[in-house]
Amino acid sequence: MFDRVAARYDLANHLLSGGIDVLWRARAARMVSSWRPRRILDLATGSGDLAIALARALPESEITAADFSAQMLELARRKGVRHTVLADAMQLPFPERSFDCVTVAFGLRNMSDWGGALREMGRVLDAHGHLLILDFSIPARWLRGLYRFYLHSCLPSLAAAVTRQKDAYNYLGASIESFPSGDAMLRLIEGSGFQAAAARVNSGGIATIYTAERRNRDQ
Repeated sequence: MFDRVAARYDLANHLLSGGIDVLWRARAARMVSSWRPRRILDLATGSGDLAIALARALPESEITAADFSAQMLELARRKGVRHTVLADAMQLPFPERSFDCVTVAFGLRNMSDWGGALREMGRVLDAHGHLLILDFSIPARWLRGLYRFYLHSCLPSLAAAVTRQKDAYNYLGASIESFPSGDAMLRLIEGSGFQAAAARVNSGGIATIYTAERRNRDQ
């Protein structure tokens, strides 16, 4: 599915979010830069937008952009992402403690086992390494009805018009509704080997940035 939509993926994302996804990624990159990591894994990198934002914020850091879609990685390389790896997030081809930071933007929701994916991220993180997750969430009550109308009634048709792949976005609304957010996501993160999990709400709760630190294995 992601291979099929790769050619128009960026256009669809920016149009369907009104361009605000760029601001969300920039905010995430600033948060990562405050940790000053040397080795970053951007997982489910897609077309590389977060990896590019991270490279701008941390020009001295080594950024590895990984995804299971070869077409997405090709697009990321054309956009200037230097180091790409074809990889399944459930079985990462990296040794333990390979990275100081793992990021994933709009990707964890699509993985087959959220807890398993988080534990695999923790495996490749160094002691007290940082995790950042950016994904959709259910917004505050005053925005929730309008958001759900757009999500279920408008977005699939608009996405089909842009990508010419109608079925590729039909799943999106249901996946966002079923994905844990807020306190539920914090519990999932901390139950998967992390500590100090925190959430930063964006755009009234349409998207949330979650951060955490890998729990020391001796704890």
